[in-house]
Amino acid sequence: MSEILSTFTNFKNILCICPECNNISRLSELHLSSNKKTKKTWLDDFESRVRDLGELESEHDSKANEIREKAIQRGREQVPKMINASLSGAITKLKYDPYDIKPINHPIDYVVYDGMNGGEINNVVFLHEKNSNLAELHKSIRETVKKKEYDWKVARISKEGKFEIED
Repeated sequence: MSEILSTFTNFKNILCICPECNNISRLSELHLSSNKKTKKTWLDDFESRVRDLGELESEHDSKANEIREKAIQRGREQVPKMINASLSGAITKLKYDPYDIKPINHPIDYVVYDGMNGGEINNVVFLHEKNSNLAELHKSIRETVKKKEYDWKVARISKEGKFEIED
């Protein structure tokens, strides 16, 4: 084995002149080819199968991406119907974009960020279904908003789980 390696290493020292273009090259850098047909070997078959498999993989990936995109689109088309189905009839009659309605559940059922799906919020609406148990609390919230006795704070949770409120 060392004899073959030694011979191949010495190919760097052998210089050749191309009969066509007269360029000088090292023997170890030559890429020899022939126009004569040769018998196929197992390696030729293997390389052909690898190429075919690569083409099939590429075709599969593009079809899979296309199917995935269509499924995402179908899902997006179903979201408004699903949201409307989960909301009460009185709320769906208000004609808000279903993507703008966010559930809070207690003490207010929903907050509507009117226009959010379009890129600009025009109005913020608190929605709740009448509930005699929460009537006083809802009244208190309404009065607080009317008096503008609310504040804007940003809460952040760090990667370590630390909770901080920015002023």
